Amino acid sequence: MTTRRFQPRSRPCLALALGTALCGCQGAPTAPAPTESPAEGSEAIVPVGTEPRFFDVTAASGITWAHNNGAFGQRWLPETLGPGVLLFDADGDEALDVLFVNGTNFPGQPGEATTPALYVNRGNLTFEDRTVDFGLDLGVYCLGGAAADVENDGDPDIYLSCVGQDLLLRNEGGRFVEVGAQAGLTREYELGASVAFFDADADGFLDVFAARYVPWTPETDLFCAAYGEAKSYCTPFRYPGTASRFYRNRGDGTFEERTREAGLFNSEAKALGVVAFDVEGDGRTDLAVACDTYQNLLYRNLGDGTFEEIAAPSGLAFSNSGRYQGGMGIGVGDFDRSGEASVVITYFMFEEMGVYLNQGDRFFFDVARRSGIGDSTRLTLGWATFFFDFNLDGWLDLLVVNGHLDEQVETAGREGRYAQPQQLFQNAGGGKFVDVTDTAGGDLATPLVGRGGAFGDLDGDGDPDVVVTSNGGAPKLFENRGESGNWLIVDLEGTTSNRDAVGARIEVRTAQGRQTWQVYGGGSYLSQSQREAIFGLGEAAEVDEVVVRWPSGGVQRLSDVPANQRLRIVEEEEI
Repeated sequence: MTTRRFQPRSRPCLALALGTALCGCQGAPTAPAPTESPAEGSEAIVPVGTEPRFFDVTAASGITWAHNNGAFGQRWLPETLGPGVLLFDADGDEALDVLFVNGTNFPGQPGEATTPALYVNRGNLTFEDRTVDFGLDLGVYCLGGAAADVENDGDPDIYLSCVGQDLLLRNEGGRFVEVGAQAGLTREYELGASVAFFDADADGFLDVFAARYVPWTPETDLFCAAYGEAKSYCTPFRYPGTASRFYRNRGDGTFEERTREAGLFNSEAKALGVVAFDVEGDGRTDLAVACDTYQNLLYRNLGDGTFEEIAAPSGLAFSNSGRYQGGMGIGVGDFDRSGEASVVITYFMFEEMGVYLNQGDRFFFDVARRSGIGDSTRLTLGWATFFFDFNLDGWLDLLVVNGHLDEQVETAGREGRYAQPQQLFQNAGGGKFVDVTDTAGGDLATPLVGRGGAFGDLDGDGDPDVVVTSNGGAPKLFENRGESGNWLIVDLEGTTSNRDAVGARIEVRTAQGRQTWQVYGGGSYLSQSQREAIFGLGEAAEVDEVVVRWPSGGVQRLSDVPANQRLRIVEEEEI
């Protein structure tokens, strides 16, 4: 087994509805009661999130970028959607860099063009703007994206989802070159959303699912007035749906559009969030899509490069009352340590967040209220979301990024605020969460017009830090401080499988029980978190066993692995 161990680093002391986005639909299937038997190690734990641990260190970090949404008084729909943020290693030094996706001025509007911003990690939570050096000074209106090694050459490439035409930025020795047209991306005018890289056909090369929202163009922008006579951002009910895009990787850096052939075509959907993960543990990567004022989608991978849509019978399509909701962001994680990845979806105000517990056999049950998350999210408008273990106690916690879509909500005297606090939910075990925003959340409680969000160990101390973007404003970098448990970061490199190991399943066992993590594609909202798995180990100083199940079907095992290190595992061609 090819394994390299790095020494541990030192640890320092939507719905776009302007009201409740509900409409009638065919009823959801009758669901059995959720599983009540506790998973391994799922006994309740006592929340310890009583001291602030997330601190805003943006000013000291060197990050000075701010989002340009292009707003010029006309309230065009794309203005309120972005931006996303990507955390990945752009320069190959094993430290996470930060790419902020940006809009720009609309054609005919005055002012200099704005570009994305790449901040390279210099250590100690300081960053340097290297946008121009890396060829990313592109004056194009984009919303989100993802980064992955498209050619399996060891260098991460970037896909940006944009207004108009998407971009594929090939990494050519540390400089990115836009190759979208020659790589096979459509040249049609579209309104992009979230992106997921995943290996749909298990050929070892990453394919792309690019979510599309509605068929908006400057010429088809609609006039809506939700707050009197002034123009407001239109509810998506006013727009028809549009099909997302699936691009199959040919293996030579080019793609072919195969949406219909793969069974992924749906012209009625209004997709905003997407995550690629293995729903049923069969080694195939499936797709879950969060849709706005349309049913959520769940595409089951049939193993031959095609998919079947099973959201309604699975329980993921609708709310518990059998209605469409305003889905924006989406996340997955084994929060109950059952071995199965569950799903969370953020919704519009007055629609509590969906917490879909994986019951096995391709069935999910929404336990939002029972988990303690439902009531706390009813009066917020959620966008990005993700599971992560913020205090490294071995239980996945949850972050939700919030912010309204129109500042008129306050001047019109409506319920709700334009800038809203982010929400941090600590896992209390037994399927329960506690809102610790006002305690452990620290500066996360400061209101923002939040949109994108991502987590990653930006300072190399083992615990996850957080980056949140703000629509039309400056982003925030939150350092994770405070006492935490032991940890293990697992970094995979595929050889037979895709090099980024998207679709791999990692299992760790300690005296405290079992944890699982899937290397998923997409997730959150318009954003990408750290690809490497961060396992909180609590008091365990050693991992009894690490098991990696690769997308190729191979399995590797390691025993007696010391805690507090970054562990890199390279897939063997023959196991």
